[in-house]
Amino acid sequence: MSDKGMTEGLKLDHVSMRFGGLTAVGDLDAEVGPHDLVGLIGPNGAGKTTVFNVITGVYTPTEGEVRFGGKLLNGLRPHTIGHHGIARTFQNIRLFRGMSVFDNIRVSLTPRTPFGHWRSMLRLGSFYSNERRVSRRVEELLDLFQLRPMRDELATSLPYGDQRRLEIVRALATEPKLLLLDEPAAGMNMVEKQNLMRLIRQLREQFSIAILLIEHDMSLVMGVCERIYVLDYGLKIAHGSPLEIRNDPKVIEAYLGEVAPHAAAKQD
Repeated sequence: MSDKGMTEGLKLDHVSMRFGGLTAVGDLDAEVGPHDLVGLIGPNGAGKTTVFNVITGVYTPTEGEVRFGGKLLNGLRPHTIGHHGIARTFQNIRLFRGMSVFDNIRVSLTPRTPFGHWRSMLRLGSFYSNERRVSRRVEELLDLFQLRPMRDELATSLPYGDQRRLEIVRALATEPKLLLLDEPAAGMNMVEKQNLMRLIRQLREQFSIAILLIEHDMSLVMGVCERIYVLDYGLKIAHGSPLEIRNDPKVIEAYLGEVAPHAAAKQD
């Protein structure tokens, strides 16, 4: 991985996040290059979602720096970080209730519209031409991710797996360079998880974006990620390829509560 790639990607440099006397994340170094597909795993309470909240500006790190594309993100608001090219999904699905599948995607394109408040009110020609452009882009995404048959349905009425897929597509509509997926397989059955794995690979390849993935389903993480970071009690305890992580004694201990060297061998 080139130094240039790391400059253009995401870099966490000695990042800590404390809440009073509790250290949720401690002295974390991590990197995601422009085209990487990276996993972030760990037991419940390990600090994974806190890392996402620090990256996206929900929290400002107590110590350390978060950079993306060489730009310092510390202290920036979430919407500003979004404009820099970072999008995310959440553990709990956050689709817009009362809005259709089409409008859930469309609203993600609105912040990128080139016209201002007054042009919108006056309905100038540029407003209508841009509305057509946005609608075409939504239709393209609906077709690309097999959501067109559900176009006019309420987003929250979709089957669970389709809601998860729609949330990912909605994040993708913001045209990110880095997509953060927070437990996208939560609540999915085996078939839905297999479809999700294909979708994640498709996103990375077709849109040339980087993906950072939090997930508890180890078969999914090991199946799609090239590198994996492991947190335990807010500290990075391992980093490496799926094979290295699977056989790391510290990772086995964190998940099983004891060092079990034979457990890793059985998974090979």
